[in-house]
Amino acid sequence: QVQLVESGGGLVQPGGSLRLSCAVSGLIVSRRIMAWYRQAPGKQREMVALITNVGNSNYADSVKGRFTISRDNARNLVYLQMNSLKPEDTADYYCNTDSPVSWGQGTQVTVSS
Repeated sequence: QVQLVESGGGLVQPGGSLRLSCAVSGLIVSRRIMAWYRQAPGKQREMVALITNVGNSNYADSVKGRFTISRDNARNLVYLQMNSLKPEDTADYYCNTDSPVSWGQGTQVTVSS
């Protein structure tokens, strides 16, 4: 059974940074395409970043150049480094594979002055 536990969210001012972490059990992150998703209030969940099993990454246009996805194979963790945060980045953030079946509880990110 796959378990995903996201952490690292919080309240940050515009222009600030946060690093989200995702502890994964039940699958090996280095063998899967892993992704970060977000869901803002009243909007659909969207993928913002992914990393392939060979380490290639891809980003939504809205976060390109500001967010970086990475993973720690030894600890089976996935990270999302978020810099230059904007109010429109406010959302609940989730990690998952590129073909999610179930979701973790997510971590809330609020960007506000």
